[in-house]
Amino acid sequence: MSYDFNADDIFEIAEQLERNGGKFYRNAADSISDPASKTFLLKLAGMEDAHEKTFHALRTTLTGNEKAPTIFDPQDEAVLYLRALADTRVFFEKETTYTSMKEILKSAIEAEKDSIVFYLGIKDAVPEKSGKNKIEAIIKEEMGHIRLLSKELVGLKK
Repeated sequence: MSYDFNADDIFEIAEQLERNGGKFYRNAADSISDPASKTFLLKLAGMEDAHEKTFHALRTTLTGNEKAPTIFDPQDEAVLYLRALADTRVFFEKETTYTSMKEILKSAIEAEKDSIVFYLGIKDAVPEKSGKNKIEAIIKEEMGHIRLLSKELVGLKK
């Protein structure tokens, strides 16, 4: 059985991923003693919080079609499936080493890549009339995270 999702479903998951990301960066900041690294990680956590709010705001602008259920799913099993997938594959249930800033950044980049792959894959399960084009906004935000994290990682190697 295949599911079609709507943009509302995906934005709900995007909000959850941002909450997960904020928690990841806060945990990482708690494990680091270097004040500059701690500040950077807390800045990233704040960015995740801001992105959650951005995605929530975008979600409130969705049209009726973009929020309309695409299948009969009275117990929201499709969204529960997406939420479980997001919670286990991106930022959580991974072997994360908080021993160094380099390892934290590498784990964060991997998680951001996983989130982009998740969104790219799920975008194909969102029909055009259900807001497929809105998923691009989420992907662009995540790509920005990778650029920022990569720049910081390269800076550590110098």
